[in-house]
Amino acid sequence: MASVEAPAARPILYSYWRSSCSHCVRIALNRIDYEYKAVNLLKGEQSDPEFMKLNPMKFVPALVDGDTVIGDSYAIALYLEDKYPQRPLLPQDLKKKALNIQIASIVCSGIQPLHNLTLVRFIEQKVGTGESIPWVQQQIDRGFTAVENMIKGCAGKFAMGDEVQLADVFLAPQIFAAVTRYQIDMSNYPTLARLHDQYMTHPAFEAALPDRQPDAPSSA
Repeated sequence: MASVEAPAARPILYSYWRSSCSHCVRIALNRIDYEYKAVNLLKGEQSDPEFMKLNPMKFVPALVDGDTVIGDSYAIALYLEDKYPQRPLLPQDLKKKALNIQIASIVCSGIQPLHNLTLVRFIEQKVGTGESIPWVQQQIDRGFTAVENMIKGCAGKFAMGDEVQLADVFLAPQIFAAVTRYQIDMSNYPTLARLHDQYMTHPAFEAALPDRQPDAPSSA
């Protein structure tokens, strides 16, 4: 009798409900069966020695897939792109592919890190309560202005046309955070505002929303 192989273990996503980086990966994991493990950043669980083995930077998200461990949202998205080619987020067209990667990189390196929890706490402690908001708004404005100009001539239903692509995976959480947490006036970015409305009605994006996660406060 032929042996029956055991089913492969599900990937494990270490996530925090409100983290925009975790939010990106939850969108990218759409239609992939995975296990969700919460890491409470406010309680400092990212500094637990066991979690630090997964991500020495003490950030979420982290993805464990068999013996593969990845502790960066952008790297996770590219890993999933290679592992699940039947669900591509990057187009074959080199110009469109490069623009997708550029937009994702703007979010990952030019917007989100400039208002992450560690930096916001540092500003509040060193400068004063509430002083982080103008800083965050300035950084988001700079990034959104750049992206708005980059996509206004090529956006369709989504950022790069009529299909969800990598740019959308990274833009959606950043716009959501801008609107719900940082009082950004999206009328300054009409293309991004329209995309936000589209994301909020798309099942994959809805399922990844912060308040849909198992560790979200019941009042969120």
